[in-house]
Amino acid sequence: MQQTAPRDFTPGAGMPGDRRARFAARQAFVTLKLSFMDALQDLPDAGWLLSQVIRAEEPVDLWLLRAPAFAALEGVGDEQRQRRQLLRRGLDSLFPDLDGPSAFTPL
Repeated sequence: MQQTAPRDFTPGAGMPGDRRARFAARQAFVTLKLSFMDALQDLPDAGWLLSQVIRAEEPVDLWLLRAPAFAALEGVGDEQRQRRQLLRRGLDSLFPDLDGPSAFTPL
């Protein structure tokens, strides 16, 4: 008689530490999404980009929108610079080691 291991019928339940990790990851994603929305609000011609941010479901979706977001925030004004910094800090919080240790990283 061959015995098989019992099946686990609680998918995604996990251990308490796993749940905390998933919650922390989700919270970081939502914070980054809000950073994108704050940085892009009231920009002319940012409607399409804001709709893409709203539809984003995973952090990688926001990562792929970073170039269009920084392009929309091009400008020399102090407000534009602050918005770029807000967005850069948000990206660095979720993707900390993706840029190398270069002094030439654009804000």
